Amino acid sequence: MRQMIVHCEQETISMALIEDGRLVEYAVERSQEQGIVGSFYKGKVVNVLPGMQAAFVDIGLKKNAFLYIDDVLHPHLEKQPKLKPSISELLFVGEELIVQVMKEPRGGKGARVTTHFSLPGRCMVYMPTADYVAVSKKIGRDTERARLKGIGEQIRTDEEGLIIRTVSEDEPLDSIRGDLDFLRKEWARILDKAPPAAAPALLHRDLGLLQRFIRDSFDPVHDELIMDNRTKAEEIRGYLTEIMPGMYPKVTYYTDGTPIFQAYGLDEQMKTSFARKITLPEGVNIVVDQTEAMTIIDVNSAKYIGGDNFEETVLKTNLLAAEEIARILRLWDIGGIIIIDFIDMDREEHRHQVVAVIESVMRKDRTKSFVVGWTRLGLLEMTRKKAKESTALPYAKPCDNCGGRGLVIK
Repeated sequence: MRQMIVHCEQETISMALIEDGRLVEYAVERSQEQGIVGSFYKGKVVNVLPGMQAAFVDIGLKKNAFLYIDDVLHPHLEKQPKLKPSISELLFVGEELIVQVMKEPRGGKGARVTTHFSLPGRCMVYMPTADYVAVSKKIGRDTERARLKGIGEQIRTDEEGLIIRTVSEDEPLDSIRGDLDFLRKEWARILDKAPPAAAPALLHRDLGLLQRFIRDSFDPVHDELIMDNRTKAEEIRGYLTEIMPGMYPKVTYYTDGTPIFQAYGLDEQMKTSFARKITLPEGVNIVVDQTEAMTIIDVNSAKYIGGDNFEETVLKTNLLAAEEIARILRLWDIGGIIIIDFIDMDREEHRHQVVAVIESVMRKDRTKSFVVGWTRLGLLEMTRKKAKESTALPYAKPCDNCGGRGLVIK
């Protein structure tokens, strides 16, 4: 069972997701800092760089957005030219076009944008010009995958593309078609706003944090939503009824005097889960260091002696660590390159078992990840998609004196 605990303040919403009693996701959204990933803008090309095969687009933010050539070509790979043209053949300075934000502005970099448009709904992701149908890999039954692929081909028209999401499993045709009709109307509204708008202009903003989670992964049969604000609870109950007609989702208004996060044991879990050094109940230590280029995670057995011999102890230590690391990646919302230094294992089958555990746990993650494999030095290399800055470090910030390096120059 999953519980989603939501604490509401005047300008802030904090969300914690619990699976089987353990905290697995945490996020904060401040009303004045709502992200722009997924938002549509009418922008103006301000620079075209053939050497970089990219262009800069003014969408009204402090930094111009970055548009790479692959995000200008047709979204269907089979319809792209075998030899990429110069981006100067596709875009020119002063040109106005609709773009969608893929990545938030970060540090000194502007947002990354694309013309491969996508609108996520509950049952599918709608891509107006992609011209293909795909089905979520998390749907394992071949017969169900074939059924959903057939439905997608049946209901799409012209150049439309659809990615059928996991929640569509066993859903009737009418529900899936209804979702598509709603997304078509959303796209039509965006197109209608564009011609009269003076670039740069915001055309469409994606849903807020709470609504996005509900839309993307809330299961009205098994999941429970608990909120400490009556007005917000009623709003969410209405939103759920709108997107899930005929269902009776569990939305509870929390009224006890104890703060909601404290009542559900989340304060203590967050203090231990967001530490640089995490010690599991079995005694295994995990140390997480984030750098500009990558995240490095070190595993050591510390006080754990759970095996009958050395190899067995090493394997059990690494399996325990693998499960916890997968949770940390999701909870901290760590993205980019990730290198994990497990305790050295001599047997290939043991390394396969460790990878299998990580992949199994990461299947519950809404963010895509990929285990690359073991390096020659015995390190496990993987990646996890990163679209925005993490809001999931409520108890820590870099030291003002050392910048988070742990060293102060004399």
